Amino acid sequence: MVRLRTDIFVQALIRRVSATGAFATVARKGALEAGTLFIIVDRLDGRLDLYGPAPQSFFMDEMEMPADRFFIPLVREGERGKIEERLVSESRFDPDLWVVEIEDREGRSFVAVADSDASSGRP
Repeated sequence: MVRLRTDIFVQALIRRVSATGAFATVARKGALEAGTLFIIVDRLDGRLDLYGPAPQSFFMDEMEMPADRFFIPLVREGERGKIEERLVSESRFDPDLWVVEIEDREGRSFVAVADSDASSGRP
């Protein structure tokens, strides 16, 4: 299954966020076609969440792979410094990553999120 290019996915995400009255911006631009995407959600009260791509181990085979990108929470209600440290570490591994920052008092990520706490280890 062909997946949307990262730049197109990011453009659509920013439009989706804006349509609800929240704000989103590209904090770091990566590889246009296949850059890994991380999302920071700033609740505007000092709490931030960080979402990253769900590992392929969440899906048993290609038949269960979602058509869209799936994300997992990496940091919940963390501090900016902790999230920035995590992203620096991730960028050492993948210098072509993207970071989109969303400001939303409700803490919405606006993407499909897998349940990383599921006992089966899958969404």
